[in-house]
Amino acid sequence: MKLTLITPSYNQAQYLSQTIGSVLASTRVPDEYFVIDGGSTDGSVEIIRQYEKQLTTWVSEKDNGQADAINKGIKMATGDVIGWLNSDDLILPRTFELVLAAFEQNPEAAIVFGDALSIDQDGETINIQRFAPYQLPDLMQFKIICQPTVFFRKSALDKAGLMDTNYHFLLDHHLWLRIAQHGKMIYLPQTLAAARYHSLAKNIAQSAKFGKEAMRIVAWMQTDKSLSTLFEQRHKGILGGAYALDGYYQLEAKNFAAGLRAYSKAIISQPSVLPKELKHIVYGILGVVGLDQLKTWYKQQRKRKYEQNKIN
Repeated sequence: MKLTLITPSYNQAQYLSQTIGSVLASTRVPDEYFVIDGGSTDGSVEIIRQYEKQLTTWVSEKDNGQADAINKGIKMATGDVIGWLNSDDLILPRTFELVLAAFEQNPEAAIVFGDALSIDQDGETINIQRFAPYQLPDLMQFKIICQPTVFFRKSALDKAGLMDTNYHFLLDHHLWLRIAQHGKMIYLPQTLAAARYHSLAKNIAQSAKFGKEAMRIVAWMQTDKSLSTLFEQRHKGILGGAYALDGYYQLEAKNFAAGLRAYSKAIISQPSVLPKELKHIVYGILGVVGLDQLKTWYKQQRKRKYEQNKIN
């Protein structure tokens, strides 16, 4: 089974060498590895050139955003399985080996995904993201999976089509919704990648915009012929999930009042949201009264706890 990996990149020289290095240090390197750079001006091209003999190909030219860059790689891909790794994230050593084995053991699988580390700008682990055996109905309710851990079968992608370049924040989730219509999702309860959280990452720097795209996806699901029936059956959970996602990202942007309004809509649509999101709602309330710095303290405690557990 042949594997294609794509790294889209734009002005991420600070992390790019670590990203490429993590791929090349894998126990089972990809059969094809494309680096698609969007015309970086920060020294990224010089870094890519250092690795060009180990890459299948690379380009550096202006594009229309991340989805366009990934589509360029997909159009060149000949692998049976495809994934992409953003230029600030890391793949773990045995990931490709584990993912390909899962596809071989599950011929009906369209998507394989797993757990992820959350790391900071210095590469220090701050959290572990654990998921569950989600399927299409879960994705429709905005149960988000971690993109660098996700791989998909090319035959399912061919049916689903390329990434929609009109999406910029939930472009991956929109693609998973389309691919998951053409096969099962297989969850590997193992840590497969490290997703980096830093001040310039989209999910930090532009977090307030995620909710708008969630609502665009809600509107799209209502009109998509393959999803409209499921949407009618689960519309309350879908709206609850979309509003909760908006609430979470509004709070990340420190838009506390907007975040609490979104969470209120989520609870009205789907009351079961409340216990799951209570921690974030409390943070929003603290933010309104000026005590949001407690979240920084909480993150520091969580990081220390993780480091202590790792040592023990």
